[in-house]
Amino acid sequence: MKGSRIRYLPEELAWIEAHYHDRSRAVLHAGFCFRFGRTDVSQDNICGLCKRKGWAGSNGIFRKGHVPANKGKKMPFNPNTAANWFRKGHLPHNTRYLGHERVTTDGYVEISVAETNPHTGYERSYVAKHRHLWEAAHGPLPEGMVLKCLDGDKTNCDPANWEAIPLALLPRLNGRFGRGYDAAPAEVKPVILAVCKLEHRAREIRKGRG
Repeated sequence: MKGSRIRYLPEELAWIEAHYHDRSRAVLHAGFCFRFGRTDVSQDNICGLCKRKGWAGSNGIFRKGHVPANKGKKMPFNPNTAANWFRKGHLPHNTRYLGHERVTTDGYVEISVAETNPHTGYERSYVAKHRHLWEAAHGPLPEGMVLKCLDGDKTNCDPANWEAIPLALLPRLNGRFGRGYDAAPAEVKPVILAVCKLEHRAREIRKGRG
């Protein structure tokens, strides 16, 4: 009855302590009542006892020596689930295979190549596709040089659409005081690039670097 103290025999307490950690309170209560024939103990009583004793309950961790209930049993065939089984050789839709491409937030295309990733050590790494193709055609990009997209379409990775220019030339093309190369009409772009090259060259000569 409510308010009445529930008394447990030592063997009952020992059984609860031995089983509280590997089963839910409902299962623990049902097993206890069945084993000891108790009809005066509710699930709430079992919960209260475990709290008072500091028996925290199942933590989802298998104890050493635990044997799974389905060990050695073959999963029964079910046509409804079999229709959704992965076939041999199946690859997830998000598999990042060699040659996989993606577009960065800046609009550049990256491609997965067989190079060790310097950050993760993985056997493949993503590199800028336009630079990868340009260097395959022209060799390593010289130090201090960058590749400039000629037609303004960064996804056009054809090496002919990219030109190696000095890094210092970029502000003249599109910087705060630049000539707006990227926004200029296609027929004007070559003129802007030529003028900026001349200005850059003249500045280098004045500085004695020519």
